Amino acid sequence: MQAGELRSRTSRRVYTARNMENISFTVHIFKEGPAYVAYVPELDLSSCGSTEDEARKNIRDAVDAFLETSRDMGTLPEILEEAGYEREGNAWRAPEFVALDRCTTSVT
Repeated sequence: MQAGELRSRTSRRVYTARNMENISFTVHIFKEGPAYVAYVPELDLSSCGSTEDEARKNIRDAVDAFLETSRDMGTLPEILEEAGYEREGNAWRAPEFVALDRCTTSVT
């Protein structure tokens, strides 16, 4: 990997809490210096770790805490709707990403 090059891996996770339906989300993991950064674009949450596995665990913990706190505050439906999730009966359908592009532009 050359300097400035970004490595990204994307995976889909499913969140389940007590008395709660499944909520799926996307995790992008990339290297930033010595750290691995995990980012969930649907919820605009990020976390990091010194390894990919640690970043995955930490983002999972961050999403769990965020969703549980939102549920406890009574704002979870509003937050999910603002994030593009749609209610389908008793379940939430995640927004569908149709592309992930890497673009380059010149700054003059």
